[in-house]
Amino acid sequence: MLKGVAASPGIAIGKVFLYTKKFAEINTRNIDESMVKDETEKFENAIKLTKEQIEKIKEKTEREFGKDKAEIFEAHLMLANDPELYDSVISMIKNEYVTADNAVNHVIEQHASMMESLDDKYLKERAVDLRDVGSRLINNLVGIVNVNLSELDEDVIIIAKDLTPSDTATMKKDKVLGFATDVGGRTSHTAIMARSLEIPAVVGTGNVTQNIAGGEIAIVDGNEGIVIINPSDDILKEYEDKLNKYKIRIEKLKELKDLPAVTTDGKQSMLVANIGTPKDVEGALKNGAEGIGLFRTEFLYMNRNDFPSEEEQFEAYKYVAEKMNGKPVTIRTLDIGGDKKLPYLNMPDEMNPFLGYRAIRLCLDEKEMFKTQLRALLRASAYGNILIMYPMISSVVEVRKANAILNEVKEELDTKGIKYDKNIKVGIMVEIPSAAVTADILAKEVDFFSIGTNDLCQYTLAVDRMNERIKDYYKPFNPAILRLIKNVIDASHKEGIFTAMCGEMAGDPLTTVILLGLGLDEFSMSASSIPNIKNIIRNVSYEKAKEFTEMVLNMSTPDEIEDASRKILYDIIGE
Repeated sequence: MLKGVAASPGIAIGKVFLYTKKFAEINTRNIDESMVKDETEKFENAIKLTKEQIEKIKEKTEREFGKDKAEIFEAHLMLANDPELYDSVISMIKNEYVTADNAVNHVIEQHASMMESLDDKYLKERAVDLRDVGSRLINNLVGIVNVNLSELDEDVIIIAKDLTPSDTATMKKDKVLGFATDVGGRTSHTAIMARSLEIPAVVGTGNVTQNIAGGEIAIVDGNEGIVIINPSDDILKEYEDKLNKYKIRIEKLKELKDLPAVTTDGKQSMLVANIGTPKDVEGALKNGAEGIGLFRTEFLYMNRNDFPSEEEQFEAYKYVAEKMNGKPVTIRTLDIGGDKKLPYLNMPDEMNPFLGYRAIRLCLDEKEMFKTQLRALLRASAYGNILIMYPMISSVVEVRKANAILNEVKEELDTKGIKYDKNIKVGIMVEIPSAAVTADILAKEVDFFSIGTNDLCQYTLAVDRMNERIKDYYKPFNPAILRLIKNVIDASHKEGIFTAMCGEMAGDPLTTVILLGLGLDEFSMSASSIPNIKNIIRNVSYEKAKEFTEMVLNMSTPDEIEDASRKILYDIIGE
């Protein structure tokens, strides 16, 4: 039995298809000046072929998975068409006398390394997309052709070191029962596609590909993050029973789509979705989201050579607002800087980027950039129910400065007679301990809070959540975290404002009852998690949740609290 990250719920039982890929060995030798022309021509031909292949994959993805899932290949095409990439590769070949594959490898690695340095886990893992394009381009340069997953002729569980966007897009989806990979996280492309297709997946196992020949029977438990190779007859029977029960449960959850998230004694919560691109709104609506709790605007700024224009941002925000048809759409202002670098924004290197020049700190300095985004947000607010949210707030001073700039923009729009929501709500991310501790002060200045538990845990516990060596110290059930959350919620309610949560804890079934008992007003999560969380809320009383929460707040260790949460979850829904 192997333990990994439960990336997509469900259980799959079937034959293993071991997916291995050949990778080009980069030729690092220098070339003669006389070979430069040949190498540049090889590169140009490979670029042309790569574009053609990506275009075909994009068309197939749009046809089989939907337009929103094909958007990633628009980004791939943009990269393949990127003049900066082209010029950098040609320059290396001509000036440094290196082979085309060496030059491509170097340039792609520069881009990918930048993405990997990002703090936001979702953004960080986009480096996989960049390397996917680079790998395809290099393979085209040296003539390597890999197995095509579109040619699968039987139902299989795919086991691989990793699956790239191209892999998942080209596979014959009706033949894939589940995925299991050595690497990856819940926000990797593999995980996202698996959830979208409702295919069970476990990623980040570390070594599932070891000692596998292909053809073995395997179980992938995407609910618990477990992979079992060659299970015994007893275990196989146990999981066959689990699979049947799971199928019945999923059908029942679909019936909840249009029902409210209300407890048995009448306490109602808002269940909303986190999105990264405008097209993600489709999945939110499909799963019964009552709004958008977090729209990460960083994606509008990534994979490009300059800032997005006001008009471009306006159209993106307007699209989501109109699609949600009056439901609240909380849009976070630009959360970038420090370790989240943009190639077109000149910023110094920092020793501690997690604690560095980023998010609201950057925006307050880059006033025109900030005003451009705020103008776009305000203009879009005329077309729906938009809320503005500032990230990385550490004190009331930043809130006042940001609101002063927002008021400047409002006055400019008023002067020009441009419509916007005059009563637009403005809130903050509570993700720094200082903000959580002084929530009573901040609550007097804003319309709402949204707790970012990923960073709040990281900063409070002094644990880099990306560091494998200390990952066991990252404990959302730590009493300190729960007490900070309680302080924020209590302070907001005292001032008559609401508190949302948009971190991983909001979509975790094990924390649902605790958060409900603490009085959390809004749970914002991955859209696919909404039916499950709604089911839990609809099967527990608010009074019972409060009693349980009071009990766990007096517990001493994270493990005690987690064990108690597992027990009450089993009592509520039998899981």
